[in-house]
Amino acid sequence: MPEIFFSGPEGRIEGRYHHNEIKGAPIVVVLHPHPLYGGTMNNKITYNLYQAFVRSGFSALRFNFRGVGKSQGRFDDGIGELADAATALDWIQQQNMDASACWIAGFSFGAWIAMQLLMRRPEINGFISVSPPANLYDFGFLSPCPTAGLITMGDKDEVVAEEAVSKLAHKLAGQKGANLEYKIISGADHYYRKNLDELNTIVEEYITRRMADSTQNRKIRPDRKRRQLPRD
Repeated sequence: MPEIFFSGPEGRIEGRYHHNEIKGAPIVVVLHPHPLYGGTMNNKITYNLYQAFVRSGFSALRFNFRGVGKSQGRFDDGIGELADAATALDWIQQQNMDASACWIAGFSFGAWIAMQLLMRRPEINGFISVSPPANLYDFGFLSPCPTAGLITMGDKDEVVAEEAVSKLAHKLAGQKGANLEYKIISGADHYYRKNLDELNTIVEEYITRRMADSTQNRKIRPDRKRRQLPRD
C-alpha cells in the first residue's frame, strides 16, 4: 500500500492506495474519525475497513483529512473535510475509469462525512457506516438514502448514543425502496476494542454478499449530474 499524495482544496493530501489490477475492479474511499480527537487514516477501524475492501477485490484509498499527518490545511468543521473526500473520490475514479462499482466507508466523524458525500455523488452505490455520530451531528440530509448500505453500532458505545443511531437506521430502513442493514454488536464500545474481529467479519460478509448481487454489476456513470444536499 504505497504512500501517495494528490492535490486537495487546501494543498497536498496524504493517502494510502491499493490498486487492484483486475479490469473493472470496484473502488472505495475510506474516511477516518475526527481529526481533533486523534483521528487519522491509520486509526485501527479505518485501517481494518480499508483492508476488508482490499481483500474483497477493491481498489481502495484511505487518506488524511486536511491538517492531519502530511496533509496540508486546517480542520474546517466538516465543510472542508467533505471537499477533501470529494477530491479523494475524484482521484480514485481517475485511476479506475472502468470501475464496476463505487463505495464509500467511514468510521464515526468519517461516517458523517461519508454519508454527506453519498448524497452528492450518484455514482456511489454502496456504503459502510461504522458508529455514525447521530447524536452529535445532523443526519437529516439523508432524505431519502439513495443506495444500499450497512450501519454498525456497539451497544456499549461511550461516545455515540446507540439509541440515536438505531432511530436513524430505522428511519432510513423505512424509506420507500430502502435497502439498509443495521447491525448492533453486543458489548462493543466506540472503538470496538474487544470486538474488532466481529466487526471485520460483519463488514466482509456484507461486502461479499453485495458484490455477488447482480445489481452491483452496473457501471459507474460519471457523466450523471451530482446530487445536491437538500436545503432546510
